[in-house]
Amino acid sequence: MSSVTPPHTPSLNLGVIGNCAYSALIDERGRIVWCCLPRFDGDPVFNALLDGGESGSIWAFEIENFARSEQEYIPNTAILRTRLYDQQGHGIEITDLAPRFSSRDRMFRPLTVVRRVKVLSGTPRVRVVMRPRYDWGRVQPTVTQGSHHIRYVGTQILRLNTDAPLNYVLSETFFVVDRQMNFILGPDETLQGGIEETARRFEQETLSYWNTWVRRLAIPLEWQDAVIRAAITLKLSLFEDTGAIIAAMTTSIPEAPNSGRNWDYRYCWLRDAFFVVRALNSLSEVGTMEDYLRWLNNIVVRSRGGHIQPLYGIGQEEQLPEAILGHLPGYRGEGPVRVGNQAQEHFQHDVYGNIILGASQSFHDHRLFRRAGKVEFGYLEAVGEQAFRVYDQPDAGMWELRTRARIHTSSVLMSWAACDRLAKVAATLKLPDRIRYWRERADVIRERILREAWSEKRQAFAESFGGRDLDASALLMAEVGFIDPHDARFIATVDALEQSLCDGPYMRRYEAPDDFGKPETAFNICTFWRIDALARIGRKGQAREIFEVMLASRNKLGLLSEDTHPVTGEMWGNFPQTYSMVGLINAAVRLSAPWDTVI
Repeated sequence: MSSVTPPHTPSLNLGVIGNCAYSALIDERGRIVWCCLPRFDGDPVFNALLDGGESGSIWAFEIENFARSEQEYIPNTAILRTRLYDQQGHGIEITDLAPRFSSRDRMFRPLTVVRRVKVLSGTPRVRVVMRPRYDWGRVQPTVTQGSHHIRYVGTQILRLNTDAPLNYVLSETFFVVDRQMNFILGPDETLQGGIEETARRFEQETLSYWNTWVRRLAIPLEWQDAVIRAAITLKLSLFEDTGAIIAAMTTSIPEAPNSGRNWDYRYCWLRDAFFVVRALNSLSEVGTMEDYLRWLNNIVVRSRGGHIQPLYGIGQEEQLPEAILGHLPGYRGEGPVRVGNQAQEHFQHDVYGNIILGASQSFHDHRLFRRAGKVEFGYLEAVGEQAFRVYDQPDAGMWELRTRARIHTSSVLMSWAACDRLAKVAATLKLPDRIRYWRERADVIRERILREAWSEKRQAFAESFGGRDLDASALLMAEVGFIDPHDARFIATVDALEQSLCDGPYMRRYEAPDDFGKPETAFNICTFWRIDALARIGRKGQAREIFEVMLASRNKLGLLSEDTHPVTGEMWGNFPQTYSMVGLINAAVRLSAPWDTVI
């Protein structure tokens, strides 16, 4: 077997394909560098994003004498096209998709990658580099060959059906591509139809699905393409089988160079999921909320009014033990590579408010197939009781500090939101006693926040009761309706945060050092919170300027990771980050001119 050309230094200039069952990340040269199967949090059968050397697992179509590449999504879809050209101008086009469409009255979303290769010009010579691995790269599969397929047998079995010459695929030999070739990688099952026919049908049906899905979105007038790409990316973060929403598709991409801040985000944080649901609801895409509420209801019912973790596995797994995989070098060699997340052990009291905020629309929205009622309200009241019990107790906070516990303002704020929203739901359900009950509790928490979170010395709301350090999460006070954005205290907080946490347009999470020192990169969602706050207090011009910077900070395909380096502008942190894509949607909706200005 000939040696594969080592991948370039990994970067986050990646596209994502997916179908709400799995996803794959594809680099600028059309190489699948990350794909976990059979679930988002499963074994990465392609892991070159975290192992860029010869031992990394990858699926590539390499063009001989490579010169340049181009890449774009088919508009309004999750179908990605990559064009590769050699030094003579000969070229191929790779079309990548994860099939998703309605079939037999249900959503068809197989664990199948479809890759179609066609000639654009000339007589390009290409080789197929197909190197899946199992057990986090430790197991090389046994390879067997059929008449038109190759099987990769290990801890799981994958079958590649293709009409390309199998001997060339197996030997990684360069050959002249003179016709379209189709590659279908999935479970060890026989195709129901021909290879080319199946690949073509999957592409056409998937194209139609996404076009229809996007057509139903209520998008803002401005920045439409950016919003559509963000919405599709959020949808791809839904594990539809259970309804869980993952925070990101990767693990262990550092938050900053040489920082050691490497975490596994392939799980469902109740906080992040709420923001995803809220952003998609703002575009009138309520199906994701309905799916998520199926998953959330299980978490709420099993808690029996007690402690709820900040995150769970996508199948409701409570135990997500954190381990370091020392055999993998990590993104750009910057380990450690972690699987699992210790944050499942944390007490993060904002979780109760995020649960109720995420579920509250289901009591008010008449479009839903199944609106929530008094039974569901009873479950949420138990969550609200827990929120009130712990609202003034120290916790790890929303930034999941591992060695420091305080009464974090952001956690208390979300406990207020829990009680406030329960009062509003009670009003919809016409339960006057419960309206009064929850309104009184919300007022108690509100008074404590206004009195104990305000720092006279800093002239701002501090990150904890009686504290003096500042934290960008104070900006959520206006977003959840706790305070009038024109209140002098909120405006002063915005000013103080800009002075202390901003590097030009970018905003960091907090100013105090944490377990790893002072944060170096800007946290994208905080920058978007700043944009929202500026717009609310009347500084729309400044907000638009910062938003344009964030749009320019995306990669070429319109995607964002968790963090942006304020000096280099490079993306860091797990990818694609739902929080960041949420912020993009929220900012566009907040800042866009209304449709009636043009129609």
